[in-house]
This record gives sequence, C-alpha cells and structure tokens, in this order.
Amino acid sequence: MSGVTVKTSQQLVTFLAHDERAQELIEEPAFQQWHLPDSTPWTLFYRRPTHYLLRFPGLGDFEVSQDGRAVQSWPAPGVPSPTVEHLYLNQVLPLALSRQGKLVLHASAVEVGNQCLVFLGESGRGKSTLAASFATSGARFLTDDGLHLEWVDSQLTAMPSHPSIRLWQDSQDALIGETDAMAPTLHFTTKARLLAGPALDFCDEAKPLAAIYFLGNGDARSPHITVMKPAAALMQLVRNSFLLDIDEQEMLAMHFSGLSKIANLPIHYHLDYPRQYEGLPLVREAVIRHASEGSS
Repeated sequence: MSGVTVKTSQQLVTFLAHDERAQELIEEPAFQQWHLPDSTPWTLFYRRPTHYLLRFPGLGDFEVSQDGRAVQSWPAPGVPSPTVEHLYLNQVLPLALSRQGKLVLHASAVEVGNQCLVFLGESGRGKSTLAASFATSGARFLTDDGLHLEWVDSQLTAMPSHPSIRLWQDSQDALIGETDAMAPTLHFTTKARLLAGPALDFCDEAKPLAAIYFLGNGDARSPHITVMKPAAALMQLVRNSFLLDIDEQEMLAMHFSGLSKIANLPIHYHLDYPRQYEGLPLVREAVIRHASEGSS
C-alpha cells in the first residue's frame, strides 16, 4: 500500500445542507422502511426520477443522487444542525456509498500492529464500546460504525471514517469519564458522540484488514474466539451491510459478489465475552494475541 493515495468515505460524497422545511405528506408507500425496536418508523425510502428520498420522520429529509455522489438535506422545523450531521454521517453516507458500489458494514475498527481489526455485530453487541476500549488503551480507532472497505493493491483495506465514537453514558463513565471533547448533544437520543483527542486516539489512515470478529451475545464466561466458516461469515456480512436499494438486481448482484469475495478470506472469527467493563482488558489481550498469532 506504500505510496497509494485513497479517499476517505466523506471525500467520496458531496454534502449540501439546506435550511429547514416542513415534511410534506407523501401518499405513496415507501419501498423500504427501517424501524426502531419499538416498531416506530425510523427511515422511509422513496424512489424519485433523479434521486432517492430518505425521510426520518420528524427529523429531516435527505436526497441521495442516483449515483450516490451527492446528498442534500432539509431538517424538519426546529431540528438543530448537529442532528442533521449525525443522521448524515451514520445513516445516509453509508447508504450513498452503497450506490457507488462501495462495501460498508455495520462495524467498528481499530488499528493494532499497523493492521486493522474489525468488530461486527448487531446493534447493542458492543462494537462502539470495544473500539473505545482499544482507543483508550494505546490503539487507534478508524470508525465506531459504518466501516467502508476497499481493495487496494489486492489487499482488503479499511478506510477511516469521522473521528468520533458514540457511547451510552455507562460506557463513557467506565472508559473515559468526564470530557470536554464531545459533539453537541442530540435531542432524540441520550447517546453521546465523543470526539477523538488525547483520551480517544484516532487513525486517519487506511489500514490493511487482518481480521473480522463477529460479536456474540455475551454468554461466554471468558473471551472465546473460534473460526467462522465462509457460509456463516457471508450470512453475517449480508445482514450487517448497508445497501440503499435492495430491489435493484444489478447492484444487488454486485453487492453480494463483493461480500462473497470477503467471506472466502481466512479472516473471520466469532468472538464472545462477558459484557463487563472490568473484563475488557482481558478481551483486548485475547484479541491482540489472537491477531498476532494469525498474522504470524
């Protein structure tokens, strides 16, 4: 990868934020919906002749160009700009990248020994907490979610994202404590966005990917790592990847082919450990040891 210049995820998309506007009623049904755990609609997806409309009810509308290279936003009345930025970086940008044929996973990533280790799993499995644990203990994080992967010189490579990590209050208290390095509070969630700095080290360089750890649900009594077969890895990669239009067959086929290529690499492992903050040093030690043994 020496001498190779790569663009970060944010550099691949042009973003334009407009003034607030009311969300007019859309009578047609959305072709796709995302819901919160309580079944409340979170994101509604609509097709337009020149773009996609992504609506976050009560928060804002985003227009994504057909090729995914441009995004425009209109916040709903009274919605502050930090909320728009949050929605763009964590929800809309990964979907826009998928329109460019990019592979973006719901995953966090850290740099260990000049290589990238990835933690992938469903919401609530501890991806961000694990990334923050590494970043406060001598490693650097590349992203806490929305991991963009590229092939560079035949090497699967992790791209750096925005330099912040979102944590619930208990994770912040356990790992960082009080800090002034925080983005403005969001009005629709108590999850804080902590900015990179002396207490939270960030890696702004693309790094070769060494291992992907799929997080278990916390049943293990101690850190436990096992090899995942390609079929199982592919299933998890599909479930935890961003794709804006799941009905477009050509894009879907290309997306699946890209994930299949990754799934067949010998880099996939299942990682489970007790969800206890005091046990995180043992988790880091186990992961670093395992990654070192794998690379050797």
